[in-house]
Amino acid sequence: MSAHRVSEAPPAVLLLLHAGLALPLWWRRRAPAVAFSLIAVTCVTQWIISIWLPSGISLLLVLYSLALYGALKVLPWAAAVTIAGLGVAAFRSGTDQPWIAVFFLVGTATAALALGLVFRIRRAYLAALEDRATRLQIEQDQRARLTAAAERSRVAREMHDIVGHNLAVIVGLADGAASLASSRPERSAEALNTIAGTARQALKELRRVLGVLRADSKETELAPQPALADLEALIERVRAAGTRITYRTSGSLAELSSGVQLTVYRIVQEALTNTLKHVGYRSSVRIFVEFQDGRVRVTITDTGAPSESAEPPPAVPDRHQAGHGIIGMRERAAMYGGTLAAGPRAGGGWSVDASFDVEPDAAHEGEVRGSQTKPGPGPGHGGRRAP
Repeated sequence: MSAHRVSEAPPAVLLLLHAGLALPLWWRRRAPAVAFSLIAVTCVTQWIISIWLPSGISLLLVLYSLALYGALKVLPWAAAVTIAGLGVAAFRSGTDQPWIAVFFLVGTATAALALGLVFRIRRAYLAALEDRATRLQIEQDQRARLTAAAERSRVAREMHDIVGHNLAVIVGLADGAASLASSRPERSAEALNTIAGTARQALKELRRVLGVLRADSKETELAPQPALADLEALIERVRAAGTRITYRTSGSLAELSSGVQLTVYRIVQEALTNTLKHVGYRSSVRIFVEFQDGRVRVTITDTGAPSESAEPPPAVPDRHQAGHGIIGMRERAAMYGGTLAAGPRAGGGWSVDASFDVEPDAAHEGEVRGSQTKPGPGPGHGGRRAP
């Protein structure tokens, strides 16, 4: 209707219509469906009574807000109500071509809905990007923490092998030196010199292992890890403590990679450490390292404490109790897809039998050496206690 019809309308009716078109806009973000319902009812009411208010533009605003903030399942109903209301407006306007008016009015309402949907999709896309960036940051932090934990575990295991072995050798040498101090002092002095050399070797290895934790230390990172060539020196130190050792090899061990050689070295070192701790230096040990058909086998057996010895056994926990040493040996073998069994022998003493491939196991590729693994079952599930 014309502006003249608006001027003839009662002021109270105009005030209610303006309030119905303007006030619901305050809730267009928190409750867009409610705001649309109130404004749609107000618009249809004014069109039915042939009143045309400029504030009717609020219908387009609330349509935009509904498409942007409201539930998507409400949009088809809102579009149907809007088309019906605009049809009423077009036919009540008194124009000669109401269908053209319906076309332009519906096109304007569609543009408002489309604009709201475009901004809605853009907001969802940005939210997805932010969520992805947050998840990537969390994953990066988790990888950093896992890497740090694996490195700490590796360093702890290396320190366990180094300190445990060298301290066991030192204790054995000290016991021997004490027993020879009165009868053969010259041998006692030799044992004390060996203790000093073993302690220096342990200190050197500890500095190398701890040096990799320093970001500015490059010389220590390049220091070589123990290899099979170092087994002779390791065995000689244990022999100096009084332990009789037989060492045999089979196959081209020099062709093994540095990682495999380090694994063999640490397994032999831990087995000798346990022998010194749980049996003492009055024992015989046999070591056999074999490389055949792409697989390495390491066997270490000891005879236990000699029955004729009047010296009491070392005061150590029961060797059947689980310890970190046997778990560490299993972890090293598992890194190369192998197994390790440790347990008492039928004829007395203890045996350690490890077998593994020369290539890392696929399940462990990419992991830092020393990450925690669950020990598998086997006859040696209960191992000697290690420090």
